[in-house]
Amino acid sequence: MLFSKYHIVMFRENQGQCKKFFLRGWLGVILLGMVCVFAAGNVVFWHYYTSYQKLKRDYSVAEKTLEEQNNQILSMANKLKGVQSDLQRVQQFNSKLRVMINLEQDQGDATSSMGGSRPKDFSESYLPIHRQELLARKMHSFLNQLNTEVRMEEVQQQELMQQFRENRELLASTPSIWPSEGFVSSPFGMRRSPFTGRREFHKGIDITNRKGTPIYAPAKGTVSFSGVDGGYGNCVVISHGDGISTRYAHMQRFVVKEGQSVTRGELIGYIGNSGRSTGPHLHYEVRLNGVCVNPMRYILN
Repeated sequence: MLFSKYHIVMFRENQGQCKKFFLRGWLGVILLGMVCVFAAGNVVFWHYYTSYQKLKRDYSVAEKTLEEQNNQILSMANKLKGVQSDLQRVQQFNSKLRVMINLEQDQGDATSSMGGSRPKDFSESYLPIHRQELLARKMHSFLNQLNTEVRMEEVQQQELMQQFRENRELLASTPSIWPSEGFVSSPFGMRRSPFTGRREFHKGIDITNRKGTPIYAPAKGTVSFSGVDGGYGNCVVISHGDGISTRYAHMQRFVVKEGQSVTRGELIGYIGNSGRSTGPHLHYEVRLNGVCVNPMRYILN
């Protein structure tokens, strides 16, 4: 059968002509096999092609979903960082209030304030797929830590409120607002002298602004000095009681006199350049029992 000869006759329609072909059996088998292989190859190719297209679509959807999840994670992380920053400000405010009412600092303030095992700042470096689980754990830990600190802060705020009720007079006499508008050109502490170039201790802060800018009393008190005081130039000293006093130097002029009672926010003078000064500014000091302390510890606004 494989060696038999087969004739194939083909007629053209409406014509008497015909064509004859002959095909040996073994060649027919080969052609048939090739057709089958080609057909099977097409089926396999189509199967893999459709599978690839489906996988490609699924990957595109998964990639888009992952990107949306990453954006949500980053957005949540940024919000958590904002909450962290807000809580830090509340804790700093809490510390200042404790200083004002002579309340001991909570031992946990210095160590637990946004510290401990809290994760570092969140960033896109956490976003690769193999690190998302790590980021989720860190955010969970972050939330637990925030929740703990919020509860601690609530307890401390309740304690402060009780102290406020018992120390209203002390609060009214504590210098808690900026005495004048401007910017701090020289902070409290060690600095290089603008006159000698040597390092020296600066007893207060310098608030720089235009000459004639108003100066206000930061708390209730009694004027214990108003006049010219050497290098301080035109100077005012207010005694607030409980060992607290404030000094205002290099004034253009003052509008209060010794023995006068003042209240928080009352005008006491104007920024100037009197005394030993390099330009218009207010030198502001806070003293506790005669010792200069950092005025920024008391300023709340």
